[in-house]
Amino acid sequence: MFYLDEPPRVVPTRVFSTMPASFRQTGVSSAWANANKAGQSVDSFLEGPAFDAQGRLYVVDIPFGRIFRIEGGEGGGERDWTLVAQYEGEPNGLKFHPDGRILIADYRNGVMQLDPQSGRVEPLLTSRNGESFKGCNDLAIAANGDIYFTDQGQTGLQDPTGRVYRLRADGRLDCLLSNGVSPNGLVLDPSGRVLYVAMTRDNAVWRVPLLDNGGTAKVGRFCSLFGTSGPDGLAMDEAGNLYVAHASLGHVFVFAPNGACIARVKSCAGETVTNLAFGGHERRQIFITESKSGNVLVADAIAPGIALPRVA
Repeated sequence: MFYLDEPPRVVPTRVFSTMPASFRQTGVSSAWANANKAGQSVDSFLEGPAFDAQGRLYVVDIPFGRIFRIEGGEGGGERDWTLVAQYEGEPNGLKFHPDGRILIADYRNGVMQLDPQSGRVEPLLTSRNGESFKGCNDLAIAANGDIYFTDQGQTGLQDPTGRVYRLRADGRLDCLLSNGVSPNGLVLDPSGRVLYVAMTRDNAVWRVPLLDNGGTAKVGRFCSLFGTSGPDGLAMDEAGNLYVAHASLGHVFVFAPNGACIARVKSCAGETVTNLAFGGHERRQIFITESKSGNVLVADAIAPGIALPRVA
């Protein structure tokens, strides 16, 4: 991680909302915790923040298959958490599609779709050529409705076979990368012609140019970091700055389009910073999941976030 002219500015955070005690799963074991947290007890693990058109924030709770909506808090009051859905799965990434669907990258089941009114969660894509996915992690939705998603599984430097897919509106499924080192969060640049992918176990973010013929070429390492975990969720602002949540350093790092680190957003509530979304007035704030503590943090952004599909 480098800077050119001056050290990155430090941006403070504050707690936006905390998961209520009534939703904490104290003393409840989960297969996800056994596989990913060495069997440690977890009462929640928040991820996948995304806003709807009404400014309500959705988050997922991976180990217990839950989707929450957070709203209220006007005038300093408590924010309301609503359990929108609970199902047999491990939801990780969540995004709104332009056609109104809520899409979920589910580690156990593939790509799912949620009806927020009924709470029904149904499969959208569960396999490729009859083969189950390794473990889907996150999504990015293009302006034309194409769905990009990562298939992370337990890949890493010992097994660099993670995949990045694009599901087109006509149903075609393209495998853009098949040598990913734990592909995780992903985001498109303002032009929609470059895809950035967090490779967690490579402790780096890869830059993936998208070609007119539907493929990719000259994929490169955009930035490198350090730590016991690595880059997780990604977001992009209108100026082309890349926001990188780091799951063990307690920061969101902000990289300029040329790769220089220009800011670091410091967590006030723990080191497990996993994902983020732009929201607030004119998308000038970032909302960050600190997964271990069950907190959502908020901070001022460098520039307004890219406008994403947000449906009620």
